[in-house]
Amino acid sequence: MMNNMGGMAGMGGMSSAAAALAGLDRIGTGASLASLVKLTNTSQEAGVFRATLRAAPVSVGLMKDGTKTDVWAYNATLPGPLIEVMEGDTVEIEFINDLPQPSTIHWHGLPVPSDQDGNPHDAVVAGGRRLYRFTLPLDCAGTYWYHPHPHGFTAEQVSRGLAGLFIVRAKNDPLASIPERHVVFSDIKLNSDGRIADNDMNDVMNGREGQFVLVNAQFQPVMSFDARGRERWRIWNANSARYLRLNLPGAVFTLVGTDGGLLQSPVTGMTELLLAPAERVEVIVDAPANGGIVSLVTEPVERGKMGAFAPDQAITLMKVDFTNARPKGLVALPARLRRIDDLGPVKAQKRVVFSESMSMAGGMHSMKFLVNGKSFDMKRVDFVSNINEVEMWEIVNKSDMDHPFHIHGTQFQVIESEVDGKVTKGPYRAWRDMANVKSGEIVRLKMVQSQKGLRMFHCHILEHENAGMMGQVKVV
Repeated sequence: MMNNMGGMAGMGGMSSAAAALAGLDRIGTGASLASLVKLTNTSQEAGVFRATLRAAPVSVGLMKDGTKTDVWAYNATLPGPLIEVMEGDTVEIEFINDLPQPSTIHWHGLPVPSDQDGNPHDAVVAGGRRLYRFTLPLDCAGTYWYHPHPHGFTAEQVSRGLAGLFIVRAKNDPLASIPERHVVFSDIKLNSDGRIADNDMNDVMNGREGQFVLVNAQFQPVMSFDARGRERWRIWNANSARYLRLNLPGAVFTLVGTDGGLLQSPVTGMTELLLAPAERVEVIVDAPANGGIVSLVTEPVERGKMGAFAPDQAITLMKVDFTNARPKGLVALPARLRRIDDLGPVKAQKRVVFSESMSMAGGMHSMKFLVNGKSFDMKRVDFVSNINEVEMWEIVNKSDMDHPFHIHGTQFQVIESEVDGKVTKGPYRAWRDMANVKSGEIVRLKMVQSQKGLRMFHCHILEHENAGMMGQVKVV
């Protein structure tokens, strides 16, 4: 196994590994979309979910010619197993680290105590294990995921395959009767010999994007749409750096949920969905009247990439077969899905400035991605917040590219954004833990931390996080 994915393979352009990337014809297409593997609950106690997750190397057959690829996976499954629990449940997960590196499990977006959050301070050594245990509060139903978060190793471990899914279900879900589909997007970068490729300079600068974009760990599968003509899709963007601009010609999306669960009311008539890395949404999809087989594609996203790279093209992600779908007699969706109150008066302000710096020190091209002019330091606390106090966080992007902001321990509401003095209010009230911030943009977020401890905040382009774009807030 390689151990230098986080480093630069060449100065200005493509590494020798990148020059020998496998072509798109090397992986088979057209298989039926697979359902996610579910993690089995071994508990006999009501309201308790108990299981084991083991992170370890495993060889999988991705190439048509049978060539094996060494990946890292939870329980030998790509993507990692789906954990499904109810709000209010207690979760106990024993983590076994059989990787050659320290690792953690970060429960992305979940309201768990700081010492159970899998942050970089709690890394589990290679060959070690630990028990994560937390009880989920009521009203936290939503679409979450889990992945490693050891500082300096996160980007490599996720790009090798370590990511899994987590759904917290509501006791009273107004959309429970609609057939549900789980759609997980990730990408992988492979050499022509089937090995995971090294990073080149573009990967370090822009974030790593593989040439193969997978759906539920399959390349361009086919989904057979429900015959009744309507589905509820939970969508995860589990890519390290790839933005998705999803388009399903002829079909219209109704947005019903974001990172932290259902919206207050559905947002109808959406013809495309933009998801930053790590973002999740829930949408209702109604089959188009003319049926047929339609390609779900991701269109190019202008996010300010730097360096020498080929222009982005539209990518076919999967085929959706509407042939047997008969969208007749579909009832109107509920006008109200849940109640989301404003958090109330702001008691404190925080300002986060994203920036970058380049260096040619020693003849080597390197980059740092900074928060408030500083590179991440495990020993430094950047902010202090009071527990249960409403705060307004102002995220300012002074860099040349987009950065998706994420904070641990809480969900926030996007209040407004500002570009060149023009302020735009948030289009709807929602709970989120991801907010994309475009170059030159200011995004204002309202949030409350309800548990004490140390929390991370960072850019969720994982190579940028690895290169210093992360800070720490201590909740007291």
